[in-house]
Amino acid sequence: MSLLEVAHLSKTFGGGLLRRRKQTIQAVHDVSFTLEPGECLAVVGESGAGKSTVGRMVLRLIRPDTGRVVFDGIDVLGLRSREMRRLRQRMQMIFQDPYSSLDPRMAIVDAVAEPLLVHTDLDRAARTRRAAELLERVGIGHEYLHRYPVELSGGQLQRVAIARALTLRPSLIVCDEPVAALDVSVRAQVLNLLRDLQEEFGLSYVFISHDLALVEVIADRVLVMAGGRVVEEGGIEQIFRSPREEYTKRLLAAVPVPLPLPRDADGRRLTGPPDEGRATVE
Repeated sequence: MSLLEVAHLSKTFGGGLLRRRKQTIQAVHDVSFTLEPGECLAVVGESGAGKSTVGRMVLRLIRPDTGRVVFDGIDVLGLRSREMRRLRQRMQMIFQDPYSSLDPRMAIVDAVAEPLLVHTDLDRAARTRRAAELLERVGIGHEYLHRYPVELSGGQLQRVAIARALTLRPSLIVCDEPVAALDVSVRAQVLNLLRDLQEEFGLSYVFISHDLALVEVIADRVLVMAGGRVVEEGGIEQIFRSPREEYTKRLLAAVPVPLPLPRDADGRRLTGPPDEGRATVE
């Protein structure tokens, strides 16, 4: 049985008054997909495609107008508030901007421990110990435990956000552009961390991104969205090697192609810029 089954989700947002007419935007239309245990499904598309709205509807942060969300056999949209609060322990989210997803007035260890305060009966010492263990697992040492978000870099803060998402041992994490706000040099580190944690904890990801280069690294399957609709779905190999839809082909064409490394006179690859005197030969 699939861990997550999403069927015919649609969502329309109402705008303000413009020329005495109420404007509406259909953000998502008739989106369906499944997610298997331990799988990473990437939801990709340009800005405004409806990707983030889908992720938020899966977690019931936004209620869809129509459709169904079934998580591990549970009808998510039919739950009462108290029942939904219990289920949230198994469904977490990592947001794009770590600066805004963490309370600037709360020390790092307390921010990670906060879900345990809300959802468990653990005492303060046990909560702090669990938070410290998770922070260490994601690469944040003890010297940072009592620091505040303003004292950490963007990459460090996203690691903190990942630790916080893991605190309640979820089965599903929706990753909403989790590395988009980070420097290019840090993105690969965070992606590798997410892959390692997925294997270690048996996590399933809905990985939302506009960057197909990232998707190829982490995803098992891809859902391509445009204008709120699914235009193509398939495995990594199919999407990247033989896409069917023109929109998918245009997205792939926009992926930057790495420039080939320079070679010496004998054709051996250089691992650094030869004109700066730092290149080595392999």
